[in-house]
Amino acid sequence: MEPGMEELMPRLLPVDDCDLSEDFDPTVPPRTPQEYLKRVQIEAARCPDVVVAQIDPKKLRKKQTVNISPKSEDEEGWKKFCLGERAYSEIDALSDNENLGIDYLKVGFPPLLSIVSRMSQATVTSVLEYLTSWFGEKKFTPELGRWLYALLACLEKPLLPEAHSLIRQLARRCSEVRVLEENKNEEQISALNLIICLVSRYFDQRDLADEPS
Repeated sequence: MEPGMEELMPRLLPVDDCDLSEDFDPTVPPRTPQEYLKRVQIEAARCPDVVVAQIDPKKLRKKQTVNISPKSEDEEGWKKFCLGERAYSEIDALSDNENLGIDYLKVGFPPLLSIVSRMSQATVTSVLEYLTSWFGEKKFTPELGRWLYALLACLEKPLLPEAHSLIRQLARRCSEVRVLEENKNEEQISALNLIICLVSRYFDQRDLADEPS
């Protein structure tokens, strides 16, 4: 290794040259610690200082990620994307000829990190507005809950004025639905409680917090 490279890559465990017997053969498995260290030294000396990767640009073009999410201003597109065509059209039952595989167009795309991490703050706020508006007239669903949680997690502080008003509206709606919940579904109430807690505690909207029991 050249002296310049030695400065960039200092030896963590300096080892002196090993004194070995004349019959030492680097092509066979080492029999002693000294033979092992010598073999490592020989292999290191054969490694090039700089390695250049051979990349085929054609393969890169074929595997580029495609953005399947709607445009920020496409309200109806986002509702279908997040909730699925079934919830959007309020179809509860599966059709007889529908296969058992997951059809994200029908059930909605989950808020995967690969999706939400590419969303700007403006898009996050817009989609949160679309889903909060939907929630104002429709029932709470697990798909809706997952997206609301993911979007709240993506909101950056300090909040923009429109986002501030939006999350307060969302928390109030969650409180209303929780009171009207006839079946007292524990899983659904826990999800509503979580959203209310995020808005009131994390985003400092203390007046919307539940009273301590």
